[in-house]
Amino acid sequence: MAVTRNAISKESAGRSTSQMQPFVWEGTDKRGVKMKGEQDAKNANLLRAELRRLGITPTVVKPKSKPLFGATGTPVKPKDIAFFSRQMATMMKSGVPIVSSLEIIGSGHKNPRMAKLVGTIRADLEGGSSLYEAISKHPVQFDELYRNLVKAGEGAGVLETVLETIANYQENLETLKGKIKKALFYPAMVIAVALMVSSVLLIWVVPQFEDIFKSFGTDLPVFTQMIVRASDFMVGWWWAILLLAIVVIFGSSFMYKRSPKMQHTFDRIVLKVPVIGQIMNNSAIARFARTTAVTFKAGVPLVEALGIVAGATGNKVYEDAVLRMRDDVSVGYPVNMAMKQVNIFPHMVVQMTAIGEEAGALDTMLFKVAEYFEQEVNNAVDALTSLLEPLIMVFIGVVVGSMVIGMYLPIFKLASTVG
Repeated sequence: MAVTRNAISKESAGRSTSQMQPFVWEGTDKRGVKMKGEQDAKNANLLRAELRRLGITPTVVKPKSKPLFGATGTPVKPKDIAFFSRQMATMMKSGVPIVSSLEIIGSGHKNPRMAKLVGTIRADLEGGSSLYEAISKHPVQFDELYRNLVKAGEGAGVLETVLETIANYQENLETLKGKIKKALFYPAMVIAVALMVSSVLLIWVVPQFEDIFKSFGTDLPVFTQMIVRASDFMVGWWWAILLLAIVVIFGSSFMYKRSPKMQHTFDRIVLKVPVIGQIMNNSAIARFARTTAVTFKAGVPLVEALGIVAGATGNKVYEDAVLRMRDDVSVGYPVNMAMKQVNIFPHMVVQMTAIGEEAGALDTMLFKVAEYFEQEVNNAVDALTSLLEPLIMVFIGVVVGSMVIGMYLPIFKLASTVG
């Protein structure tokens, strides 16, 4: 009989983790029951002494082997952080202490990287740090918005309520992102498949027909000649086309990440694309409204909240607009007036914000704005998917069908001549 133990002592877990390394161990307790587990320790001898103190006779104590290709597990994703927030809020509302909550979450997580992250946070808390200080050491996983909300929650003594608010916010945001990805991925994937099929036809299929056409001894139709020339070009220069495509894609991505001006230009163009642009506009407004409502409700000062919210809109045009709003609000303008000045938000959003400010319920009104525009995104994505399905089928049919017809035109022409 084997029993797994992931943590052998809360006392040892609370000690300094400097120069610690992970060990795996096996042993038997006083009843002869076989046990095994993992534990961080400074060296094997100290771990053996700790096991004996707990009544376990160690038989194997060895350093945990490192994975061959770096850290195991998938990278920590936003949905992992959202689930972490939900678990923390649920357990803390149930009266489970924060350190115990982290221990339960860390030991039960299937992703080793997430489990390690939670373990590090728990160790920092046991060392006397606040949750805000602990997560601030991991800015990649916990962005500025998350950190400031936790700081506000700890200061007001309502951390579990704030964590629940964060969980709701992140879950809604991930759902919205999923909708946007669905709207953009489907047509992009189909177009990519159409280009691949066309390339295969031009590189491997058309040359076979070209050999047959040469035996006819007659002039080819103009349309067929165009396809044959395109095929010759692809066969001779496919490597250059592929290299150019890779350079353009990665070069554009590299420049986009490092050039705010390019980001602003690209995002402005996207906002003006028919159908897709409306979805991106509604998405940015929904994210702005929900993020502002969450931060304001948590007690973050409005000017500071707007500075945090700017980067959460997901669009450089809206980010710049929110930063200008922050500057106006900092000198005394009402939010609705600052919103009107940037001339990017719909009249309805400005009016609802004004009503919320007058009634002293800005967060409540912004939550309603967010819900409305999130629903608009949902409806637009569903409509776009329904509209694109027949259009994409027509697109593929025209591209592939035109090439097939072009290849058979000489055969039809020959048949009519013979007839």
